[in-house]
Amino acid sequence: MSAADQPASDGDPVTPESARTGWERLTPRIPSPVVELDDERLRRHGVRLWLKRDDLIHPDLPGNKWRKLVGNLRRAADEGHRTLLTFGGAYSHHIAATAAAGRLLGIDTVGVIRGEAHRPLNPVLGRAAADGMTLTYLDRERYRRKHLPEVLDPLRERFGDFHHVPEGGSNDLGVRGCRDLGAEIAAQLPGTDLVCVPVGSGGTIAGVAAGVPPSWRVLGVSVLRGDGFLDPEVTRLQREAFGGRRGDWSIDYRHHFGGYARRTPELDGFMADFRARHGIRLEPVYVAKSLAAVYGTAGSPLVPAGSRVVAVVTGPPPWW
Repeated sequence: MSAADQPASDGDPVTPESARTGWERLTPRIPSPVVELDDERLRRHGVRLWLKRDDLIHPDLPGNKWRKLVGNLRRAADEGHRTLLTFGGAYSHHIAATAAAGRLLGIDTVGVIRGEAHRPLNPVLGRAAADGMTLTYLDRERYRRKHLPEVLDPLRERFGDFHHVPEGGSNDLGVRGCRDLGAEIAAQLPGTDLVCVPVGSGGTIAGVAAGVPPSWRVLGVSVLRGDGFLDPEVTRLQREAFGGRRGDWSIDYRHHFGGYARRTPELDGFMADFRARHGIRLEPVYVAKSLAAVYGTAGSPLVPAGSRVVAVVTGPPPWW
């Protein structure tokens, strides 16, 4: 193991009783509540906005993190794996959520982080390490090939047999978990016109769009810099989960505010104003950007005047 790795403790053996207790601790509080906001900036366009407070479903695995991970965790348990290995950026909430799940279930976790190691660890990676995750790093060139045997096979040699969870938990299991989120929204607010979700790896929008009625629009807001590159990934995820494209969805690429985990004074100002008006602290990597897109395009073809909009709040975790 290289000096860049952060070792996890071996932990106690997993017994039926300890595993049962761990699964009980993973039980979410669902359905998550929906709360309507009163904001004159939207009201002047006739737009009504509800927040789907999915950040409240679990203290360690909030929102889409629980929904994308739970199917993968069950698959790993069914196959008898004692180690989960997954990938993510240095500010990936999925990395921290996987580490928390490992702690709760008493299994080992490995996080393969894009880029070079930096000390001290940022709050996300620090939390993952505190929850017992082994952190290791891949340069960006190799990270782009993370799904290939040339990358995965050496990791198996180092860490032994593991259950591989893709970046962001976005695979067919994660997408089906997010379909349940769409179905919840449809049951709670049947008159909705538009659902807005942040997009990183694509699994959340792929699932939500499949879970809401076909007449609803689903707007994804990319938190990554670039244009158009997520559309084929979401299509691929839907094809793997459901056999083909599902729902009326599109992705906005104009509200990334500099790229992944980056912020601008404009975004910081929006977050501060939102907290002052509504008493809600927005998570900056994903949620703040998606809500800034709703506010910034209200009354436009993207968020038409008179729309009933639900914005999914996927975080933050309580330690943020």
